[in-house]
Parts: sequence; C-alpha cells; structure tokens
Amino acid sequence: PMEAQAAPGARPVRLYVYDLSRGLARRLSPVMLGKQLEGIWHSGIVVYEEEFFYGSGGITSCQPGGTLLGPPDSVMDLGNTEVTEDIFMEYLASLGESMFRGSSYNLFDHNCNTFSNEVAQFLTGKKIPSFITDLPSEVLSTPFGQALRPILDSVQIQPPGGGEFNRHGGRS
Repeated sequence: PMEAQAAPGARPVRLYVYDLSRGLARRLSPVMLGKQLEGIWHSGIVVYEEEFFYGSGGITSCQPGGTLLGPPDSVMDLGNTEVTEDIFMEYLASLGESMFRGSSYNLFDHNCNTFSNEVAQFLTGKKIPSFITDLPSEVLSTPFGQALRPILDSVQIQPPGGGEFNRHGGRS
C-alpha cells in the first residue's frame, strides 16, 4: 500500500532519545553487567515545534533539542496526530496535576519514558519502543545500576529559563 498521506491538520510526533550516561553505559556494561547496553535512555516528545518531557520538576517544555543534554542521540518518528495544540495543552495540564506531578517522579518506574509513552499513545495511539521503557528497572536493579544511580539522579536536564509548559512564553 502507498504511504499514508498526512491528513490536513495532522502534525508530526517525534521521540527524542538521549543517553543519560553519555556513552558510559555502552562502554562499561559488558564488564559490569555481562551484557551490552546501548545507553540509559531519557526521552521527550516533540510536537507543535516544542519538546515536552517529565522529570522531578514536573512536565516541562523547551525548544526541540534545547535541554541540557544537547542534541538527541536519536530521533524516532512516531507518526502524526490530529490532536490540536489546545487540546494537547489541556491534556498536559491535567497530567501535571495528577499522574505526572514532579513529586511523583521516580527514576525506576515513573520517569520521563513513562511520560513519553503515555503522551505518545494519547497523540498517535502507539507506544514508544519497549527497549526504552523497559530499561531502567532492568538496569537499575543491578549493582552497576546502583553505582550509576547517583550520577543519573544528578543529571540536570532542564534548560536554564525552561519552565513548566503552561507558563511557557504565554502563547495563546
């Protein structure tokens, strides 16, 4: 079948993926874990020309690739969405007051990838790849993961001047 043409009003949805360990996991995992890990993944959803992600500060947005992690290690196309920006912002506001408060953040099981997965399903009906969502619990439960944990917990992602999305630049 031919490639589905994006309907008018459809907006592309992308997943930006970052290695929080900046190559450490790739280099050290064969020795420390006895298996190869490509990275310890942080992800954000890019839609409507903004990148949305979740961390201990709650849901945040910035320019795509504008976090302190620099450019993403990979970009995945998740498809298109018909959801309007207004509806999406309302949806994020409700997530930010419920499941995805900053205080609910947990590196092991309620993290940026949980958020990306939730948002991807809302926008496109599809999940993000499981190798991203499965990683933390699998790795962090090992001694290697425990050793990495203080490093991962201390990684600053939020850009200077980045704010909670709903205060973002007052666009209307």
